[in-house]
Amino acid sequence: MGFVHALRAAGIPVSLAEGLDAARALQVVELTERESVRQAYAATLIKKPAYRPGFDVLFDLWFPRVTTELAEKYETTRTDPATAELPELRDELARLMAEGSDEELRRFAQAMVERFGRQEAGPGRQNWFSYSVLRALSPETLMARLLNEVLAGQERGGLPEKTARTRITGRIQQFEQEVAADVRRRIAEDSGTEKIARSTVRPPLDQIDFLRATKQDLAALRREVYPLARRLATRLSIKHRHGRRGRLDFRRTVRASLQTGGVPMATHFKPPRPHKPELVVLCDTSDSVASFAHFTLLLTYALREQFTKVRAFGFVDTVDEITRFFAPGSDVVEAMTRLANEADMVRFGRTNYGHAFERFAERYGEAVGPRSALLILGDARSNYQPPALDLVKRLTGQARHAYWLNPEPRAQWDTGDSIASEYAAVLPMRECRNVAQLAAFIEELA
Repeated sequence: MGFVHALRAAGIPVSLAEGLDAARALQVVELTERESVRQAYAATLIKKPAYRPGFDVLFDLWFPRVTTELAEKYETTRTDPATAELPELRDELARLMAEGSDEELRRFAQAMVERFGRQEAGPGRQNWFSYSVLRALSPETLMARLLNEVLAGQERGGLPEKTARTRITGRIQQFEQEVAADVRRRIAEDSGTEKIARSTVRPPLDQIDFLRATKQDLAALRREVYPLARRLATRLSIKHRHGRRGRLDFRRTVRASLQTGGVPMATHFKPPRPHKPELVVLCDTSDSVASFAHFTLLLTYALREQFTKVRAFGFVDTVDEITRFFAPGSDVVEAMTRLANEADMVRFGRTNYGHAFERFAERYGEAVGPRSALLILGDARSNYQPPALDLVKRLTGQARHAYWLNPEPRAQWDTGDSIASEYAAVLPMRECRNVAQLAAFIEELA
């Protein structure tokens, strides 16, 4: 089924069993009722709220309300969208935001896309754009006018204004979404559903590549840190409590067997010894991987109760301990700002893994011991400098466990100045490009 394949291509996991569940659900809903079909698919295919926006975009592409040729005409007794002047259209938009139904707003959005969204791209070709519609109508500039009409002389700054502002903002966003949806539908009709689906739908937050994250993505990832940490900590605590038993308590077992004639009908175990490792994080903080390193450090420190001790070190071409910037209760943005301004991690400004490892062993070598889990974060791109493999092998041998997380796709390892395979021969190196992979790794590590 093409729709299910499109969901998978967009990073929304759908198993074979869930696809079969969706097919069975469609047998008990009215297929002519589009929203019933949407909800049947959503109930059977969507596992997380974060997947719903991408699902809705793809559903609108694969199951459009109308086609361009059969589009319902916008009907109103006040304006003709094809000939009305721009001030009249803005008046109509303001009226719909104040008192119109969702269906009226949708039809008006389609009419505005038809009028303002088209740009000729050559003989028989045309392009469609949302920004030209929104630039022409400027719905966000209607806020003051609508507030004056809704409040009608009431005192400003109180609860009525906040309520009205929230409602108007929601209606503006709804209009913008309807415009974007109709533009996507028209592009899909011209270029093909599969093509527009690949370029339109962004992956869910937990599958966005760290190295391609925008500022908005990074802000959302920061908000994701502590909820993710709480979920992981809960799972890890349950595993620590119920996942293991201690060694056999021979004395208690023999003593209990005296009650059954010396037959050990019940065995007793000693309490399990705590097995929380010390964690040593050594991360490349250069610009090329900064977002990956920062997010990983934030998540690691949010999970610090799962480890006996956490120490973090950052480097570009020299190394400095950065544990002090992540004190409990410290502000995330402030910690990152101090890390960038105060830490001594840059000597000449070009990443040099070999020199950084040498400085780490010289200044902080005692941090790695038989109870330590050593975690190295970086893309293994060292500007063609010596890698200090023998030193890395020695540090790895000192630690109980050692891992390397690389935020680049595996296909890019060993390209250009990457020496990923050389380091991977010394310690396990894993691809870690997004939150989902990072969460899975930390759960396994702890």
